Amino acid sequence: MSVNVVTHLNFRGDARAALTFYQSVFGGDLAVVTYKDAGNVQEPSEADQVMWGQVAADNGFRVMAYDVPSRLTWDQGENAFFVSVRGDAAEEVAGYWEKLSEGATVLQPLGPAQWAPLYGMLKDRFGVTWVVDIVSEYHAS
Repeated sequence: MSVNVVTHLNFRGDARAALTFYQSVFGGDLAVVTYKDAGNVQEPSEADQVMWGQVAADNGFRVMAYDVPSRLTWDQGENAFFVSVRGDAAEEVAGYWEKLSEGATVLQPLGPAQWAPLYGMLKDRFGVTWVVDIVSEYHAS
């Protein structure tokens, strides 16, 4: 048996735009169910917002998202979570970094780090912090 962990991002009206952006970065299929699609409209202005959405790519990338309804509290918070993208090919990882960095605030430029051949951190235009790196073997000292 195996278990998959998928990051689920919560937004206030930006879920579709964020999922579309992540699909443009990582590829894959975009699936979106709106509150109207699910027959769960409680606020008419939110009918076309995302009740459940996902990007799933053949390379293993998965992310889910939804728009938190206005009747519920929502606080994006600070450093509540990071999304980590790890690969073993520098070209592939650098390509993701380049696309994610569009409109982002770079917190740590992509480059060699003491613990990884390539590492970077940024906050994308939707306020999500991404850690992008090359998988390397850990050697305890």
